[in-house]
Amino acid sequence: MYGSTTSYGATGTTGSPPPAIKCAADKRRVLTAWRCRELAPTPETKQRVKKLKSPIPVFSLISLTVLLPNFFTAMPPSKPLRLFFILTVTITLCSAELPSFREAPAFRNGRECPRTTWSSLDKQIHNPSIIHIAMTLDTAYLRGSVAGVYSILHHATCPENIVFHFITTHSHGAKLTRAISTTFPYLNFHIYYFNTNLVKGKISSSIRRALDQPLNYARIYLADLLPAGVRRIIYFDSDLIVVDDVINLWSINLRGHVLGAPEYCHANFTHYFTSKFWSNPVFTASFKGRLRDPCYFNTGVMVIDLWKWREGKYTEKLENWMRIQKRYRIYELGSLPPFLLVFAGDVEGMEHRWNQHGLGGDNLEGLCRALHPGPVSLLHWSGKGKPWLRIDSKKPCPLDSLWAPYDLFRYPSLFSDS
Repeated sequence: MYGSTTSYGATGTTGSPPPAIKCAADKRRVLTAWRCRELAPTPETKQRVKKLKSPIPVFSLISLTVLLPNFFTAMPPSKPLRLFFILTVTITLCSAELPSFREAPAFRNGRECPRTTWSSLDKQIHNPSIIHIAMTLDTAYLRGSVAGVYSILHHATCPENIVFHFITTHSHGAKLTRAISTTFPYLNFHIYYFNTNLVKGKISSSIRRALDQPLNYARIYLADLLPAGVRRIIYFDSDLIVVDDVINLWSINLRGHVLGAPEYCHANFTHYFTSKFWSNPVFTASFKGRLRDPCYFNTGVMVIDLWKWREGKYTEKLENWMRIQKRYRIYELGSLPPFLLVFAGDVEGMEHRWNQHGLGGDNLEGLCRALHPGPVSLLHWSGKGKPWLRIDSKKPCPLDSLWAPYDLFRYPSLFSDS
């Protein structure tokens, strides 16, 4: 099984999300941390916690520390530090809350847009007027995903003709679904639960820990997760914004290729693989017979013909290189190199404007970078530095100001009426 799916839209749902994990269902009190971690506080500690009359949100440590002075006055001098450490660790690990977002406005089609609908039940019907976009959803990148969706809708001529396909995991799927549906009440979207067991044993450690997450490999399984009626899909990473009408990307002619993406042939292609790869003639022979010399392309923005993908069994080809990597260690960059090994030299090149990538700096330091020369339709903060993290740390890069207008994050108030 590759996963399961649930569909949502402005008129309601065609399925029910799985029940929230027990930690999320508890009543947001300090004892929630103990229940979720199954710690065993002493009777004396339980008694002290009961003295707190009002519920304490566990979405951040800030709200907890506001109440800590009163909490510590009832404790012997030798114990506050130890209990504070317990509370800090348990609340950080067990918090079930997600960022809160402002509700996005409703975006409506222009007069020139065809009136059309799409159902996941249409197994073999391809409607070119419907734009299908796939993105992953996880807790770490949710803020980036929300900004990306907002930017796409904001610049689209026919926003009601866009269907979003979100890939997530069961561990946080219910919470993430609620976050999307409350932020975008009118959005037509579908949730697909990725079975992470598919990549267990196939993922090798890479240069950056974020690249090793199973969900980072879900793009390999889009043809298996999405309904058969979805012939073409745009795949977007969760750290980008679109500043052009996405119909212009959707309409690109793939000219018989399985995949389209901006190519960067000036990049040194040999750097993406280890010397063990280049010294093995069996491995290097994989690039022979390609239409062109292989060039680097970024997998954060791709237009994919899913029908051709399925016919060519490209998921199996990518998985095969992942198994080879586990045995021989032929690359260092997560899910990117398998795509290069399978597709480089056989990609329909697109204008660079559709992936102004690298704005997050490199994978080690995440330093600020400038835009590449030329027009811009999409800004991509690939690399270690993410705009929401740099903004919150009060150390933004100049280009992060271009991302900020699409940030729907609702900053928590330090004070409340209660």
